[in-house]
Amino acid sequence: MITREQIYGKEATEILRYVTTYHCITRNHLLRIYPDREKQIDNLLKYLLRQGRIFTSPNTADIFFDNSECCSNPITAMDREMLAALWVYADFSDRAEYHYAGEFPVKILFFADATAFDIIYVPEDKEALINCAAMQLDEDSKRIVIVETMEQIDKLTIPNTAAYCLVNLQTGEIQYYTTEETEEN
Repeated sequence: MITREQIYGKEATEILRYVTTYHCITRNHLLRIYPDREKQIDNLLKYLLRQGRIFTSPNTADIFFDNSECCSNPITAMDREMLAALWVYADFSDRAEYHYAGEFPVKILFFADATAFDIIYVPEDKEALINCAAMQLDEDSKRIVIVETMEQIDKLTIPNTAAYCLVNLQTGEIQYYTTEETEEN
């Protein structure tokens, strides 16, 4: 007879890895990463919460954190930039071979289709800082750059940019733009 641990062990480990790697993730991120698995995801999240392996707060019931201290001030703990980067990663998760949290200015680095991709978030009025930091990055990686407004794109000179995008944090809707599209606008 197969035990519950044998059935759900791999998925529970994967969800726990997402939470501990990125420090916060939403239920909707997980549903996009694991399509057609809503019931299993909900059961695994409840299981990990009961086990004390992940945490949430009443104010942010759909956001899961990697430690209970985040729950005392979830708005501070919630990394909006990482949540936006997770939406972008979720678009590629079905092709991703490996992923992990990057170092500034990279939020997430993942490998897909034999290519390394960096997801970079550019806060408004921080374009010069990100431009400078991006010059030190690996030349072989392609970059997906999240911006808050389209006007930021003209201020950016990040090498190897494959696309720019705008991310709606609530819905996960992403609008991608390539350099050709931005030049036409």
